[in-house]
Amino acid sequence: MEKIDFNSPHSMGTTIIGVTYNGGVVLGADSRTSTGVYVANRASDKITKLTDNVYICRSGSAADSQVLSDYVRYFLHQHTIQLDQPATVKVSANLARLLSYNNKDMLQTGLIVGGWSKHEGGKIFGIPLGGTIIEQPFAIGGSGSSYLYGFFDQAWKEGMTKEEAEALVVKAVSLAIARDGASGGVVRTVTIDKDGAERKFYPGDKLQLWHEELEPQNSVLDIWGAPAAGPEPMRE
Repeated sequence: MEKIDFNSPHSMGTTIIGVTYNGGVVLGADSRTSTGVYVANRASDKITKLTDNVYICRSGSAADSQVLSDYVRYFLHQHTIQLDQPATVKVSANLARLLSYNNKDMLQTGLIVGGWSKHEGGKIFGIPLGGTIIEQPFAIGGSGSSYLYGFFDQAWKEGMTKEEAEALVVKAVSLAIARDGASGGVVRTVTIDKDGAERKFYPGDKLQLWHEELEPQNSVLDIWGAPAAGPEPMRE
């Protein structure tokens, strides 16, 4: 029997997405937390609140991303008290980038910071492994992102409405769940604009099915499942 090396690196997959639209941003993520081939949590929440108007999507090591988010939230709270005004999305993202870069040898996490402020409007910042920061109209991360780049090149457009952006994020996460074994569970989203943040939840049995996930129709499997017909009557 082959022995399992529990000290070997684990593949920590997920799917996280951030999309800007005309007036705000939408962040989305799946809910599967895995340790290698073992699903440790089927309904985890990978979208973390930093301030009332800024949220962060986490991928990679759950422990690393959680503690980094806690530090960012703590420092942003101090920042808000000292300046007597909410932190902007750019400040929040740069603080996450600073902590990620200064500890790049010890952290295994990729992040997407998104939110809305009255001075900047809706902003999305991608912070991949290593601490780079990139402002983008949309950002995707995690193991499921490799299945989505072509889809986003075709589907994303400038000036989307709130409803279009939310539908795009849910559709993209469901596509990643269909193809990526490390992504799964439910879809969680948060929409942030001048009116605040609104969180939504899409259970797995309500998500759109794709390709081979669909039930077979008019196939040999239907024939096998049909009740056997009796013998043809003999005729002269």
